[in-house]
Amino acid sequence: MRIVINGQQAFGQACLEAILKAGKDDVVAVYTAPDVNGKPIDPIKQSALDAGLEVRQPANFESPEILEELRSWDADLMLLAYVIIFVPEQARNIPKNGTICFHPSLLPLHRGPSSINWPIIWGAKQTGLTIFWPDDGLDEGDILLQKQIDILPDDTLGTLYFDKIFPAGVSATLEAVDLIRSGEAPKIPQDETKATYESWCRRTNAEIDWSRSATEVYNLIRGCNPQPGAWTTLDGEEVQIFDCELTAGTGRFGRVCAIDDTSFTINSGLGGIRISRVRIGKSAKINSAQFISDKKIELGRRFGT
Repeated sequence: MRIVINGQQAFGQACLEAILKAGKDDVVAVYTAPDVNGKPIDPIKQSALDAGLEVRQPANFESPEILEELRSWDADLMLLAYVIIFVPEQARNIPKNGTICFHPSLLPLHRGPSSINWPIIWGAKQTGLTIFWPDDGLDEGDILLQKQIDILPDDTLGTLYFDKIFPAGVSATLEAVDLIRSGEAPKIPQDETKATYESWCRRTNAEIDWSRSATEVYNLIRGCNPQPGAWTTLDGEEVQIFDCELTAGTGRFGRVCAIDDTSFTINSGLGGIRISRVRIGKSAKINSAQFISDKKIELGRRFGT
């Protein structure tokens, strides 16, 4: 098939490189967002240029000129591999077989931009990914295929995405392209009775309430690691918490209840959080041994003030 790939960042780059390596289809053009002054070019753009492919960077997909250019590729399929610029129906329908899109959840669950954070934060044991035929709604459209992915107790946003969803998503994209090429790609309506939508997981969502159960606090930290970073305060200064584990805790909520050579533990409801890596304000992340020394952390020291 003749394929247009519209994507960004590492995932878009990985999908492009996987399709080129498979050698079954022709990538006739690569679309990505416009360059940003002072920032490196997008990885997918670099890979496309290295491969000698046509690269386009329109600010929208609505102008007559852009639509005519899309028609000029005589494409069989357009692949959306992580995009931030809306692609309307009139553009999606130009390729002979339409357009498919990747989303990192089991749609219709967790529509929205932070679909990996929230399942971890809420203590889910499973999530997944979807390749679907998008319509003009947010993460709406018929499902082509889905893959389930387990969330282990020590998974973070980073490990769940980069170690599991990312590689599985690239493989699923290749599988979807194969199904479309064979004429056997399904179009399964999403069950709207099960649909959920969650907005961005932002800094305001990431503040730690030490009166919550230790499990809830632990899940929040995991679901915000590395972004946006779960945080608390110490003497009015913001402290983000990253690497940690569940442990026993005693004493008042938010108080340091244990210290060793590499970590300190803050008490929460029904347990504690043993912390091994933090960030103070906007500085670099540091290990807890350095933090304990720099801030003179002692038993009973109170966080959340």
